[in-house]
Parts: sequence; structure tokens; C-alpha cells
Amino acid sequence: MSLFAMTFLLGILQPSSAQFPRVCATSESLLKKECCPLWDGDGSLCGELSNRGSCQDILLSHAPLGPQFPFSGVDDREDWPSVFYNRTCQCNANFMGFNCGECKFGFSGPSCNERRLRVRRNIFQITAREKNKFLAYLNLAKRTPSRDYVIATGTYAQMNNGSNPMFSNINVYDLFVWMHYYVSRDTLLGGSSIWRDIDFAHEAPGFLPWHRLFLLMWENEIQKLTGDENFTIPYWDWRDAEGCDICTDEYMGGRHPTNPNLLSPASFFSSWQVICSQSEEYNSQRALCNATNEGPILRNPGNHDKTRTPRLPSSAEVEFCLSLTQYESGSMDKLANFSFRNTLEGFADPRTAISNISQSSLHNALHIYMNGSMSQVQGSANDPVFILHHAFVDSIFEQWLRRHRPLQEVYPAANAPIGHNREYYMVPFIPLYRNGEFFTPSRELGYDYEYLADPGNDQFQPFKNEIRPQSNKKQIFKPK
Repeated sequence: MSLFAMTFLLGILQPSSAQFPRVCATSESLLKKECCPLWDGDGSLCGELSNRGSCQDILLSHAPLGPQFPFSGVDDREDWPSVFYNRTCQCNANFMGFNCGECKFGFSGPSCNERRLRVRRNIFQITAREKNKFLAYLNLAKRTPSRDYVIATGTYAQMNNGSNPMFSNINVYDLFVWMHYYVSRDTLLGGSSIWRDIDFAHEAPGFLPWHRLFLLMWENEIQKLTGDENFTIPYWDWRDAEGCDICTDEYMGGRHPTNPNLLSPASFFSSWQVICSQSEEYNSQRALCNATNEGPILRNPGNHDKTRTPRLPSSAEVEFCLSLTQYESGSMDKLANFSFRNTLEGFADPRTAISNISQSSLHNALHIYMNGSMSQVQGSANDPVFILHHAFVDSIFEQWLRRHRPLQEVYPAANAPIGHNREYYMVPFIPLYRNGEFFTPSRELGYDYEYLADPGNDQFQPFKNEIRPQSNKKQIFKPK
């Protein structure tokens, strides 16, 4: 299906779901520290007249944090989102969204009481029409402005504590690129000082739940943008791969004939511009990424540092990782031993589960192997291969949950690095979600993986809801 035909079918733009709601990106909302928009369905705040939700004070977790970030009150992401807002919509029953106008993941219908289960499939096992539709959807998202959300282009202090809002429009695809940048960016301390050993979505327990939510929201936005309620993200099963078999013009873009660092001009991804890929420049300017175009996607698969990543991961390494019984351990960071999370993320040896930050394995190995835009944390989501890769990483997380059936208490409640405790709200999502909410089987969130589907074994133990320094450190696969 052509991009023109896809655009014609849309009719009107649909809302997007992440970061700062446009209606709350005003001096009035920031000074009031309240983000409780009207729901159009009944004209009341948070849909209160329809019992969808209400405007409430945010209840922050005060569980102690690990020692990795020795500051307080210097970063807008601390105690998210309280620097910007301390009252938001709290939704009832199966409703969600910044104004409680949507259904929770896994539910649909006018009253959000109809269960839905969608299945993610291997990109090499979907039909040519489904694959072409996926590629067209990606391109459409890259060229469609987000109707409901904007990005912050300055810190809260630079906004004069809310009296001078600094926000910018962004397209639907780049909104998620910016979110991945924002969650992993460095902390701007006073003067020219930078603190690099901070990341609210990597190198700690929240790595897997955060990316699980990220993919769900991205998938949900594509469904709304296109009107295709059955759309699911395909995944790339890279176990035992001898090369980047999705790096062809038929799929995610082949290699340029004269410049091995660029994509083939036969792929429409070759015309994409990246954003948020120049972390050192932002740091020197004391600025945030403002989503300015910074050049084409870079990718040179296989021409990477082979002393760090000799080859792509094997099935045996994935199976060993799945055999680990501890989700998290020790310091709960990249030095953790015998940790399923740290081994899958790629900071521990996938044959021994002992931390080895001189190597990049499993998840990290794919990023290093791509040798380009994918190989730098803050800008890695610019390359659409990111979506396929993380969908497969999420499927390994799902295998572990099904095999070990952990209680929610297995996810650390305290002493994890900042942003990663169980009840910490995940940066930079509005509406708000806690890490522990996504330490749960995928079918409870409305999706499954085709290669994991087992119709005869649908039951899961329900989880309890318990609410209330170097310049190259931003290489995902290198120590920070």
C-alpha cells in the first residue's frame, strides 16, 4: 500500500499518547502544577461525570534509592512528574489516558469492558501485504504531527519555573525517539558540570518494564493513527543470525552502494532524518534536544568492534539467560551478577551471568552490531530496527515471566538506582505508570507472541497491586 493511499484513508489525525499533553503545556498548568484535562465525551475534568476518573494529588514513592545518583533536586526527572505537575487524572476501572479518555491495554469498546488479545508475529512470517503495511505505517508516523502531545525543549528552571513554557511540536514517530532520549539523557548540574551515571530506563530493574510500556504505547499510537485496531509490532528473531537479514530494501533498508554507513536510496528510510543524537553538543550548550533534524540514519551492520561483540547472540545464550531464577541482584545495576535483567540487557556474560562490562552481549550486542544510530543510547530509537529488536527482547522477558511466574514482590521495591524502584513513576510518561505495573505477563496487557502462544495454558498467577565518568558512557553497551 502506498504512502499516499494510506494517508488518504486516514481522514483526520488521531491523538498520540506520551510525554507532555498539549493542553497541559501552558504557564497556567505549570504554575498550578496540575494536568487534569477535560474529556470531550462529557466535558468534565478526567471524565469525572462519566465515572472515568478524577483529578487527584500524585502519590509519590518514598522508598530509598541506590547510591548511584548522589544528588537531590537537580534533575526534572526526579520524583517524576512532580517538578511539572503534582495533580493529574487518576483513572477508574479499565480507563486510562491523560484525560481518562482511552481504554487500558487489553481492553476496548465504548465502556472499555471488552477484552482483546493481539498477537505479535515474526517479521519474516507475515505476508508481503502485512509487511508493506507496517513499513507504510512507519513512514506515516514519521510524517504526521502529534495532535495531542508536545516535547519540552528546556528544563523547568529554563522555563522560569513554569512561567515561560518551552515546548515544541513533533511527529508521532519522533515523539518516541525524543522520549527515549529524554529518559536516558545526562543530568545538567550547575555551571558546566554534567552527571553521566544516570538513566531512568537502562542498566537497572526498570529496563524491561520501561521498554514493555514504550512498545505498547508506540503500538497503540499506530493503531489510533491508522484506524487499524489489529495492528501489532512485528519482531526480529535474531538468535543464531549470521548477519542482519532484515537489512534489505525489502525490509528495513539495505546498504548504500557507495557509502557503507548509509542506507540504500531504494529504501524510503534513507530519506529519514534523525534527532536527539548529539548528546555532547546538548551538554555543552546546557540544552535539551529540540528535535531539530541532524542528518540521515547511520547503519553499518557487522563493521563494529568485534572485540566487544564477536557475533550475534545464540539460542544457547538466550536459553541460559532464561534459566536464571533471579530477576535482579546485588547492586541492581550493570555490575549485578546472576541477574536475569542484567544478563538479558547485555552487561553480564550470557554463559556465566557474571558482570563483564567490557563485553556487549544479548540486547546490547544487537545495538553494537548495527554500528550507527542504533549504537548510541539516546538516539537509538531513530533507526526503526529498534522496534523490531526490542519486540524480540520483550518476548524473551515474556518467556522468563511464564517460566518462573514471579510475584510482583520479586521486582525490587527499594534501593534500586533512581527511577527504577517498583513504585517509581516511569519517566517521561504522562499518563503515569509505575514500573511494577509492567512486571506482568503480556496477556494481562492484551498481547501475545505467536511463537509463545499456548492456548491450553492461559492461566497466570495474578500480581498484587501495591499502590501506595566518560564521554562515551552513553553507548548502551559500554560502561557509563
